Amino acid sequence: MREPIIGLAGCGSMGLPMAKKLLAAGKDVWGYDTRPIKEFGDFQSRMIPDPAEFGSKVDILISVVRDHQQTLELCFDDQALFTRSNHPKTLVCSSTLSPRVLPDILARLPQEVAMVDAAMSGAPARAENGTLTFMVGGELETVECLTPLFKIMGSELNHVGCLGSGMTCKVINNFVAITGIAAVRKAIAAASKLGMDPKMMLGIMKTSSGSTWYGDNLDQISWSREGYDPNNTIGIIEKDMLSFLDALTKYPDLEVKELTASVLEIVRSMEPLDL
Repeated sequence: MREPIIGLAGCGSMGLPMAKKLLAAGKDVWGYDTRPIKEFGDFQSRMIPDPAEFGSKVDILISVVRDHQQTLELCFDDQALFTRSNHPKTLVCSSTLSPRVLPDILARLPQEVAMVDAAMSGAPARAENGTLTFMVGGELETVECLTPLFKIMGSELNHVGCLGSGMTCKVINNFVAITGIAAVRKAIAAASKLGMDPKMMLGIMKTSSGSTWYGDNLDQISWSREGYDPNNTIGIIEKDMLSFLDALTKYPDLEVKELTASVLEIVRSMEPLDL
């Protein structure tokens, strides 16, 4: 029985290093992206620009596109990978989406297609090192078949339940992470105003109760000093916070809207960080 052919759609700062790790491990992996092939450097020979050719070639599709809209375009609309007669047999959704949208995506897939949500965390540095954390939701049999791939791309694999539970875990995690990002940016500004060296402050926080993923890893996170732009990674964390809010649509009693609104206001006002 031949090894499955893997396709990775959305070869950006996370998707491309994930694809490269799979290739380095000897997997037959191909990439798809709407950007010109020349932008993918030493991986460009593994990029397939035609979506019909790409979709008919791969057995397992790992989607790392930006958001819900791009997911729909990839699967059903512009690229329409799953509306053609020759299509992938498994969809692995690794984009951070509201878990509420996953049942609708599953309902639109051909009946024989298996789907899991496999949200990942760790930023580009850990994607490059193959040390991502995966939060996976889906049928056990499908997850077990995909586990060797997750272990190539990541060092922590958590099968947390049925379809949607991986994404639920991710949006809750990102709510905490994004709140921490906003707090650290304000802490840096406060340190400067109060005559404290911000770098010294971050160093002290790292070994104190103010320790955070963002503050502790500022120099390792490629986008940590970006200002807000809807099209960059800071724009993506805005989308992730909105996905968290969407997941809680039926639970207004949790009263998170005021907190998330304050955090989003800080995120949207972020200037590039000179530190």
